[in-house]
Amino acid sequence: MSFSDLFDSGFKKRNEDHFAAIVRVAMSDGVISDAEKAFLDRLATRLDITEIEYKEILKDYKSHPINPPTSYDMRLERLYDLARMVWVDDIEGPNQHWLLEKICVGLGFHAQNVKYIADKALALAYEKVDLDTFIDEMKNMNK
Repeated sequence: MSFSDLFDSGFKKRNEDHFAAIVRVAMSDGVISDAEKAFLDRLATRLDITEIEYKEILKDYKSHPINPPTSYDMRLERLYDLARMVWVDDIEGPNQHWLLEKICVGLGFHAQNVKYIADKALALAYEKVDLDTFIDEMKNMNK
């Protein structure tokens, strides 16, 4: 096995764990809504989750470790990707906010702040800002 094979398998495992964590968030109320299913489908594609892996994760999502990003910047990078996906999926209105708020909690943001974080993240996704602008705006949203 080459070094690149090790890296690829580790990267793949992190993607699977990340996907399972988002499934866990979606299942927090015991049901995956149609909007959540559409989002999970798109996320699986972006994370290179195969149909077989998707079904296995849905069946046994609790067996995957939750690995929220440890640094604030990494959390913001994941939030950037996920907010853009929620926006692109045309999950509109309350469902859009509700889903992103659940994801924010799953990423490790404090539950008291998720409404404001989700609102700002969706506004920035609507404006189609780049990652650097997104991170700067999120870090300075209270100023």
